[in-house]
Amino acid sequence: MNLIATPARLSTADAAFEALFTARLHWSADTDAAIEQRVADILADVQQRGDAAVLEYTARFDGLSAASMQALELTQAELKVAFDTIPAAQREALQAAARRVRSYHEAQKKANGESWSYRDEDGSLLGQKVTPLDRVGIYVPGGKAAYPSSVLMNAIPAHVAGVGEIIMVVPTPKGEKNALVLAAAYVAGVTRAFTIGGAQAVAALAYGTQTVPKVDKITGPGNAYVASAKKRVFGTVGIDMIAGPSEILVLADGSTPADWVAMDLFSQAEHDELAQSILLCPDAAYIDAVQEAIDRLLPTMPRAEIIAKSLTGRGALIHTRSMEEACAISNRIAPEHLEVSSREPHKWEPLLKHAGAIFLGAYTSESLGDYCAGPNHVLPTSGTARFSSPLGVYDFQKRSSLIEVSEAGAQTLGKIAAELAYGEGLQAHARAAEMRLKK
Repeated sequence: MNLIATPARLSTADAAFEALFTARLHWSADTDAAIEQRVADILADVQQRGDAAVLEYTARFDGLSAASMQALELTQAELKVAFDTIPAAQREALQAAARRVRSYHEAQKKANGESWSYRDEDGSLLGQKVTPLDRVGIYVPGGKAAYPSSVLMNAIPAHVAGVGEIIMVVPTPKGEKNALVLAAAYVAGVTRAFTIGGAQAVAALAYGTQTVPKVDKITGPGNAYVASAKKRVFGTVGIDMIAGPSEILVLADGSTPADWVAMDLFSQAEHDELAQSILLCPDAAYIDAVQEAIDRLLPTMPRAEIIAKSLTGRGALIHTRSMEEACAISNRIAPEHLEVSSREPHKWEPLLKHAGAIFLGAYTSESLGDYCAGPNHVLPTSGTARFSSPLGVYDFQKRSSLIEVSEAGAQTLGKIAAELAYGEGLQAHARAAEMRLKK
């Protein structure tokens, strides 16, 4: 097969750059109307019929027939068997990655995940009580590929946060279970697991069925049906984010081997045809070298066809006037993954404001962050890094304000509150405050 990948070649010096750049960057988060309607039907059906509907859709979409939901639930013993039977190297890698992810999220919890309070000059107590969610659902993709790393990245911060129950759903088309995914569930401390996926799995988690318990929040990526379903159940349950296609942006000064950068671009392009891989570099000759590396390395890749479609359809190699301009363009894109492939990455890092995760230096490939560096790999996409953050311990906790007003404090605060309440026309509010005032 003679595959070629031709990411767009752009230059910021060209008069047409802005229009071409905007067109290449655009990705619509709008879901196809037919998918929206189908998802709405599935959600309503699961809400009404529970297990029976989930079983029907699992048979239809995953080709996996079962007489009951119990047949689709993975026992702790089965997870343990999967862990025991995978190769020793995989067991060790899984445990090492889990240790690093747990260590990072435990540090995150200590930094800002604790309750706090103080007393003011009147002796009133003000503060915040931080408590974990009772039960969360994690969605693990299982269609085009299996993602044990997603199990670790979703379940471990929930576990560290103190969540009582972690319910995992993972589609297993034709009943094929991935042992590494099950082993990851065992290592990460998943409470219960079901071999269901798609909109029906999201509905089961959001509404609860006779077998699947209702959760408080759903996290984890999925296809367009999963994203649409998560969007629709938000409000009934919490969700982490609506994830778009995966993205990588590489800022390069030309000092990193071109083969390394080409493979880093491949690492996102191989996810699916809509993934986006962009290179920003002020060295035109280096861009040529990266394109040559792409041409040479592509035929060696097992997922070459997907990579070629991704790079040709959404990829770009952009020649900039300077690294400073490259940083400014990066902030406009607000990418999911941002590699600073430079001799002096810390020189450019202060200029970078918007990114899901920033990978500093030539040796920091994005793939290390995906699996085992420690920080979470569930990251904002489609420019949402401008206002949102990676998944973390804080996503599995909620905060309650603590207020204890002393008698002395009520004399001061009561007058203020009453004045404002009368101004709003809320007499009961005002009277409730005034009743605490000394006569």
